[in-house]
Amino acid sequence: MISLIALAMLMVYGIMEFVRSRMLVRAGLQFDDVLTNTIFPRVVKARLANPNGGAEYILSDIDKVREFLTGQGILTFFDALWVPLFLVICYLFHPWLGAIAAGGAIVIFVLAFLNDFTTKKQLQEANNAVQSANQFAGAVLQNAEVIKSMGMEKPLGERWQDRHATMLTAQAGASDKAGAVMAFSKFIRMALQSAILGMGAYLALQQQVSPGVMIAASIMMGRALSPVEQSVAQWKQFVAARQASQRMKRLFDSVPADLERTELPKPVGEISVEQFTTLVPGTRTPLLKGINFQVPAGQTLAVVGPSGSGKSTLLRSLVGVQPAANGTIRIDGAELSQWNAEQLGQHLGYLPQDVKLFAGTIAENISRFRDADSDDVVRAAKMAGVHEMILHLKDGYETQIGDNGHQLSGGQRQRVGLARALFGLPQIVILDEPNSNLDNDGEAALTDAIRSLKEIGITVIVATHKTNLLAVCDKVLVMQDGAVRALTTPRELLKPAESVAPKNPAKAAAAPVVNNVVNVQ
Repeated sequence: MISLIALAMLMVYGIMEFVRSRMLVRAGLQFDDVLTNTIFPRVVKARLANPNGGAEYILSDIDKVREFLTGQGILTFFDALWVPLFLVICYLFHPWLGAIAAGGAIVIFVLAFLNDFTTKKQLQEANNAVQSANQFAGAVLQNAEVIKSMGMEKPLGERWQDRHATMLTAQAGASDKAGAVMAFSKFIRMALQSAILGMGAYLALQQQVSPGVMIAASIMMGRALSPVEQSVAQWKQFVAARQASQRMKRLFDSVPADLERTELPKPVGEISVEQFTTLVPGTRTPLLKGINFQVPAGQTLAVVGPSGSGKSTLLRSLVGVQPAANGTIRIDGAELSQWNAEQLGQHLGYLPQDVKLFAGTIAENISRFRDADSDDVVRAAKMAGVHEMILHLKDGYETQIGDNGHQLSGGQRQRVGLARALFGLPQIVILDEPNSNLDNDGEAALTDAIRSLKEIGITVIVATHKTNLLAVCDKVLVMQDGAVRALTTPRELLKPAESVAPKNPAKAAAAPVVNNVVNVQ
């Protein structure tokens, strides 16, 4: 009967373990679902504020915390709550048996805290080194063509190995210390097991306890010390989860969630920039200084200037990517921060200088990964002059382009990016060097697209080094050293070039605008 009772209790124990495991797994999934909905937008903001801060690696911290919450680590801490009960039972058997069990539990607890104290700093260094090595490798491998073609594999590989070696050194040091603590912990546990059996045998010989109590005390002490010892074994995972939790907490504290914004009326495209200043991320060095200009709805503005004058920074600021240190940018009279980002994004088209496409089909990239009618996708492609090119691909609009669109050439990526910017006929279109990788046909298609946008009353702002786009623009904003040098018309801007080289108009038309900027007052 005792055996049957024990078997039934063990069956109940197994069922409870199974239920507990399923509950933790589902709690982890719910935790992940709640967190991922809020953490991704914050990571995007943190990445924009500090591109080299490694904010993207915080996304992997979700997995570390979830794995700890749903694995053996958290179960060990739950089981540790029963340790006092087992110790009390040992005391009820005999005070000496209880003292041995309590003393052993205290020693192993101290070893757990010693493990944390001795390895915490090195584990943090190892984690920082891992992030640094991964960040360096990711940045380097994005330029694999340059590395291979110019023989840079060995020196860059050595730099990565240095960062990797720093991680291994810190991790090895922490593992050595943790291994020493683990070995001593196992020695203590086995010594205590022998000690309590020896004490039980002595007390049984003295007829102070029965021989059965000796066995029972050994089992109870094993149950009391098991979660304590397991907590030492799980301590590394616990520390990793704790550090991941702290990083996520810092992210949530430093990057507030977007406020729920009242949806404003569809913008007509009037843009006003007032005393706008922005800084290099993490410094007090200004990138733009006191920018002032206005673009009426439906007008086309060209932004010109030498390299490093702040053209790209200005365009990134207009789409809300570059934060303001001072001043404001308004669309239809409302500051950018007053717009619902999702709503404004539907009425905004943006083509950055470095076009980034995403893994998926061409149609998905053009439609911005939204559910869209095929007619809208094709219309955007035709406006960008890329429809025929897409049809010549094997799978047409369903062509998988891979990460960063590596299946396409630079010019093809730029034209697909232009189609993405024009998708849905946004009321404001901002183009940063849209013809930098285009051939003659591509430039003609771009000019036709800007002209079409202008005819239907869409506000267009385009940064360029070339004069051939100025013919379709209403105004030209001349920039130099992060400040506005002049706001003029294309005719006035090109006058100096015409007067300098009147006998060669073709050469003047193809010359970069920067050659003439210094003459505009």
